[in-house]
Amino acid sequence: MTSGMTTFRGGPIFDGEALHQGWAAQFDAGRLVAMGPEASVTGGHVVDLAGDILSPGYVDVQVNGGDGLMLNDAPTVATLARMAKAHRSLGCQTILPTLITDTPEKTRATIAAAVSAIEQGVAGIGGLHLEGPHLSVARKGAHDAALIRKMEDADLAELLSAADKLPALMVTVAPETVSVAQVQALHEAGIVVSLGHTDAPFDTCMDYFAAGATCATHLFNAMSQMGNREPGLVGAVLASGSVSAGLIADGVHVHPQSVRAAWDAKRGPGRIFLVSDAMAVAGTDLTGFELEGRHIARRDGQLTLEDGTLAGADLDLTTAIRVMVRDVGVSLEAALHAATAGPACVVGLDSVGRLREGVLISDVIRLGADLETVRSATA
Repeated sequence: MTSGMTTFRGGPIFDGEALHQGWAAQFDAGRLVAMGPEASVTGGHVVDLAGDILSPGYVDVQVNGGDGLMLNDAPTVATLARMAKAHRSLGCQTILPTLITDTPEKTRATIAAAVSAIEQGVAGIGGLHLEGPHLSVARKGAHDAALIRKMEDADLAELLSAADKLPALMVTVAPETVSVAQVQALHEAGIVVSLGHTDAPFDTCMDYFAAGATCATHLFNAMSQMGNREPGLVGAVLASGSVSAGLIADGVHVHPQSVRAAWDAKRGPGRIFLVSDAMAVAGTDLTGFELEGRHIARRDGQLTLEDGTLAGADLDLTTAIRVMVRDVGVSLEAALHAATAGPACVVGLDSVGRLREGVLISDVIRLGADLETVRSATA
């Protein structure tokens, strides 16, 4: 389908921002050349969407593993390529492979692998997300407490150097282990600083947002909650228009009514966007895996340590969109934006997550009208 001219019609077309009814999209030699009302886009081989939704592929900025592998286990170009391929089968055009808290040596190896993957043009790798090790032990979640530590000058220098070599670099940090000055330096270097795994109070979080933190990692999870006298990080996110927040919308990590309340309360232009927080089982039928010597069990749509602690998510973004529409009650257009252009904008990847002239048909997906299935537009 990549040779000649192909025109898609007969279903909604989502361009990254708006959902268009009665439109068509035309590709010539595998690239988008025209899009608009059906009457204005004619010719070529016609593909009837039969009510399915044509959309840019998803953008997932928190992906810990896939295809049976964890990035932490083998931070190599080969691992990144396998992860990207696994998530492409789940509808993701672009991912930020995510390293959770580990040793300085593992962090350096991961940065080197991501830089090499970008240089080699590995499809689907948009940059890197480092979730830790500069977090709060009190809010460690499934992270190894023994590896959590304060950010030192050498750590900062390494991140600043990596920022020059990666299209997008996101770091999740906690005020307990990273200073306001360090956040400011990271932000000025173009790094997306996300607060997470922290017990920091509202006023502290607001200070860090003022210094350049522009995001929060998996809203509600592993962070100070919103209370009657202390709004915590959750309250700070909702009150800060300059801040966006990732959300694990699996119906397990956060109750749909809590999601709805946050969605309605969020001050803009910052938005809530969707992440999978996917682990090694993504794209497989595995029933579990090992994380740094600890067994993670997969059952009933959850991934847990032996003590029941949630360890990432058994989630893909199609499922997250379905939860947002059916259980949370947001519009399909808003849910699609939260899985495409929304996260792309947060991390500065303006070339993905949108249908615009020149986009490759291989980066476009066909989402079932029932929000149950997703496949490549070329399948």
